[in-house]
Amino acid sequence: MLPIQKAKLAFGAAAALSLLLSVTLWFLVDKEQGLFVGLWVPSILALGAFMIAGASDRADAEAS
Repeated sequence: MLPIQKAKLAFGAAAALSLLLSVTLWFLVDKEQGLFVGLWVPSILALGAFMIAGASDRADAEAS
């Protein structure tokens, strides 16, 4: 598995776990805590997109 594929898998798993935790908090603990954790999902996905795009750009620059 390539490093970029590993990164995609890691960020996807982190976002999925955050979503699962958010839904669990929403229904079982406190709705406000669920909302707070739910806000992490787009942040994790955006961070992953930026990091993967930067890694792709560096790999392309090194290849040329």
